[in-house]
Amino acid sequence: MFTPENLKKALQLFNEKIQAKKDYLSELDTPIGDGDHGNNMGRGMDAVMAANLDGDLPAIFKAAAMALISKVGGASGPLYGTAMMEMMKASKTSADPNVLLAAAAAGIAKRGDSTEGQKTMLDLWFPAIEQLKEGPLTKEELQVLAEKTKDLKATKGRASYVGDRSIGHIDPGAMSSAYLFESFLEAGVFDD
Repeated sequence: MFTPENLKKALQLFNEKIQAKKDYLSELDTPIGDGDHGNNMGRGMDAVMAANLDGDLPAIFKAAAMALISKVGGASGPLYGTAMMEMMKASKTSADPNVLLAAAAAGIAKRGDSTEGQKTMLDLWFPAIEQLKEGPLTKEELQVLAEKTKDLKATKGRASYVGDRSIGHIDPGAMSSAYLFESFLEAGVFDD
């Protein structure tokens, strides 16, 4: 279950992962995008950490969403911001991770006009949510899901411009999403 405490902890862990891996995320983005995903996410998470993360679940999700939308360039800001806004709305009536993450994934799909199989962050979100319904989710499984995007041809987003050349590269949004889910896992959000 989400609580204000484990959500704050998860955001802190996500920030640490993003700051540690931002060069790697930008490297992933270079052959198929603008090469700035890691730096953009790093800037966004700096803003989240500087935001007022006090209050109940909706307040914390909203603060994170606003920070991400205002500070992250490219598609990542609006997409991660939308995910947080949808979780904010859902958290007014539920603290169940399945409910909140499903709302977030639906919001990302709508905002990006995309679905699973198009080499986007949704190629991590949807299967990770499915795995959570069936049982525990592990870091190893999250890495496998991110790695699987290597085999996909991008048909959405910036990576779609390179067509077949997108095959063989991990989607940077899927990888940063793996770090978000890992952070939820480590913070105890998925514990019963």
